[in-house]
Amino acid sequence: MKVLFASSEAVPFMASGGLGDVAGALPKALRRRLIGCRVVMPFYSGIKDELKENATFLTSFSVPVAWRRQYCGVFEAKHNGVIYYLIDNQYYFKRDGIYGYYDDAERFAFFARAVLEMIQYIDWKPDVIHCNDWQTALTPVYYSKLYAQAPGYENIKTVFTIHNIQYQGVYGIEILEDVVGIPYDMKAVLEYDNDINFVKGAIECANVVTTVSPTYANEILDPWYSHGLDTILKQRSWKLRGILNGIDTVSYDPETDKDIFANYNSSDFSNKAVNKAELQKMFGLPVKADVPTVGIVSRLVAHKGFDLIKAVFDELLSNDDLQVFVLGSGEWQYESYFKELKERFPDKIGLRLGFVPDLARKIYAASDIFLMPSKSEPCGLSQMVALRYGAIPIVRETGGLKDTVFDSGDNMGNGFTFCTYNAHDMLHAIRRALEGYKDKEGWNILVKRAMECDNSWAKSAGEYIKMYNELKREQA
Repeated sequence: MKVLFASSEAVPFMASGGLGDVAGALPKALRRRLIGCRVVMPFYSGIKDELKENATFLTSFSVPVAWRRQYCGVFEAKHNGVIYYLIDNQYYFKRDGIYGYYDDAERFAFFARAVLEMIQYIDWKPDVIHCNDWQTALTPVYYSKLYAQAPGYENIKTVFTIHNIQYQGVYGIEILEDVVGIPYDMKAVLEYDNDINFVKGAIECANVVTTVSPTYANEILDPWYSHGLDTILKQRSWKLRGILNGIDTVSYDPETDKDIFANYNSSDFSNKAVNKAELQKMFGLPVKADVPTVGIVSRLVAHKGFDLIKAVFDELLSNDDLQVFVLGSGEWQYESYFKELKERFPDKIGLRLGFVPDLARKIYAASDIFLMPSKSEPCGLSQMVALRYGAIPIVRETGGLKDTVFDSGDNMGNGFTFCTYNAHDMLHAIRRALEGYKDKEGWNILVKRAMECDNSWAKSAGEYIKMYNELKREQA
């Protein structure tokens, strides 16, 4: 089985979020299961020099971009046993960052087409091309409409994964022929609400459409979650399935993590107390072993649930004995709110605006509780990391949060949950957790159970392999 994993970003080369983590971890997990998985991504100028130096030039050719042709170089690099193909074009990719340019439609139309053109030149034909998010959504479209019958391209299956349906690649229909390169008589495959929509085209053309959790696969059929795509998703619901993401349990391992103050494992997690005391000192908070600590590591934006936090945290901090560690950046209103909260409750709030990866790990290790009250969450990784480090999650039952965190009210769960997107429902869940913390014996049982949850990529890789094999059997 040969799988070409197409992504606009991948750890360790270039990443801006969860997609990069997935593209770095899932192919590695597939390789361990003897799946011949390789990754293709753009060769950004921002890739670190030491990674660039290990990349070897393979070949070059030209790629059709509507009515013109553009240079494309292919470099090969290896990392953790996985081969990466880096698509080089300095006009499109020699820029700061990854996204946010006026010509992103053209940049990623070039990349999506280069993924297919490359197959003629690398002496490696995939059985499946696995595309991810809007930046590669045109690859299934190009394959279906322009390549499927061409010599050397027979019997390739395409998979498209929606990591976050909010981002769809929506542009004016005027770019259909001159940028995307799809003839006007084929516009129906991309047209949606009087625009062209890259993700809509992938949903139409891919053999299978996946999302990053089973619950999110159901949620995006609902207009409240779908950002307008529920109509086409309902029409193609027979090809939709949810496969839960995982985390890299080697990287995120409190027993070996060099970024935390003291290591521990699920058999003996007494050193969580050391991490707690040291982080209290770092944040300038009173060092109190018996005070429950709540960690928040997140982008400070509304859909992460910060409007709920803003509504009730004054009440919580005024009446309850706890400390809160906050790490993140985002919307001005929430950054200002936490600054003001820190001034009014200096002994209860530890705040760092920005994102510091090693500090995030310290917060997971030091926290008794981890708060993640998202309005929507396709999968979420933070709650899985929190479980791994024995920080008991409090989450709203949505997307991957619902699939990974189960309420401990029945003495079998691994966290605390609330269903309705309501501030006082969240507050009630927090207070249930604070009350549970007082029962040291019961809390230790809960921590051990949380740390032993299996959220590894090995489990998720098995589901992907099952899907790939089903597609291969269809070829026979």
